[in-house]
Amino acid sequence: MIELGLVGKPNTGKSTFFNAATLANAPTAGYPFTTIDANVGIAYVRGRCPCREFEVRCNPQNSKCVNGTRYIPVRMIDVAGLVKGAHSGRGLGNRFLDNLRMAAALLHVVDAAGSTDEDGKPCPPGTHDPLEDVTSLENEIDLWLKEILARGWKKFAHSAKLRQTALEKELATRLSGLGVGEFQVTQAIRSAGIDPSNPESWGDSQLLALARELRRISKPMMIVANKMDISTAEKNVQRLKGNGRLVIPTSSEAELVLRKAAEKGLISYAPGDSRFEILKPESLTPQQANALKSIERYLEKWGSTGVQECIDKAVYTLLNLIAVYPVDDENKLTDKKGNVLPDAFLVPKGTTAREFAYTIHSELGDSFIYAIDARTKRRVGENHELKDGDVITIVSAKGR
Repeated sequence: MIELGLVGKPNTGKSTFFNAATLANAPTAGYPFTTIDANVGIAYVRGRCPCREFEVRCNPQNSKCVNGTRYIPVRMIDVAGLVKGAHSGRGLGNRFLDNLRMAAALLHVVDAAGSTDEDGKPCPPGTHDPLEDVTSLENEIDLWLKEILARGWKKFAHSAKLRQTALEKELATRLSGLGVGEFQVTQAIRSAGIDPSNPESWGDSQLLALARELRRISKPMMIVANKMDISTAEKNVQRLKGNGRLVIPTSSEAELVLRKAAEKGLISYAPGDSRFEILKPESLTPQQANALKSIERYLEKWGSTGVQECIDKAVYTLLNLIAVYPVDDENKLTDKKGNVLPDAFLVPKGTTAREFAYTIHSELGDSFIYAIDARTKRRVGENHELKDGDVITIVSAKGR
């Protein structure tokens, strides 16, 4: 399952975002280090379920469908706030950074209103520059990765030279615990402009440059511009979007209120919606009614709370994934048990039919013969690239 990491300094609303996205009950409070141990939960990325197009009633097994929208699960991990000096252990930061080892993408929750200082302590809105938090956190992750690379580097580089194996392959093996692959290492070395022919000569500057590129390539990051319901936040959004950053205006507190109200049956609301409907106005307290009116105005201005959009953008834009639906019967769109459109898989854009077979099961990949596109009923070969929303039957020698 794809893992998304929530990062940021203390008191930016990370745990509120986590609770809103997963309906978990992680503790929240207005002071630093409310979160100590990482919170782990399940969030969902949206996709268009093929059930409407095929005019069938689906029976999802590994995901869920709500009115034609498929919600596909992703793992979300909320680590404790990261302060300046985290890579060297300040605020137990190196321990918290270790929790991000297998995250495929990072969602940096920033207090866009500038109402918390660099250590996460409350300050008057507008008195802290959130851009400083972006560069500070990126630097902490770069230094953390650099220190991982630097441990026993001379010995590692010398051994790789003696074995006469490709440096990229050796580094990928060493960094496999960080979810880093050989192709990503190759890209990072090239982007960093480092000469790979003599790694024994690499010093701190080369290792830091490599770490910076590894972070950019293997841990792509987006900015969750949180606390947009505070007036001082709006002027910072465009500034945060500098250098090509992906920035989503967000009010995680508004999303949590809506999710909780929907859970209690007070309103009709689906994550990511631009509006909600009050079902039981007589059950609302004056405070709840006022809160919902305020959120309604927020939605009119921004279109959504931003929480669901953050998850969707992280999966489809940052990670460039697509959703593919495997079935055993391309005519009935069922698995062997008769479940209609049972599963949705998130795979990289450009995944071929055979590669997708391996995603389902190694034996399917090994014995792959051809695949069938359920829309066209045509056979496709092993090198056929799948598209988002494809419904595919894998035909293999093992399955016969």
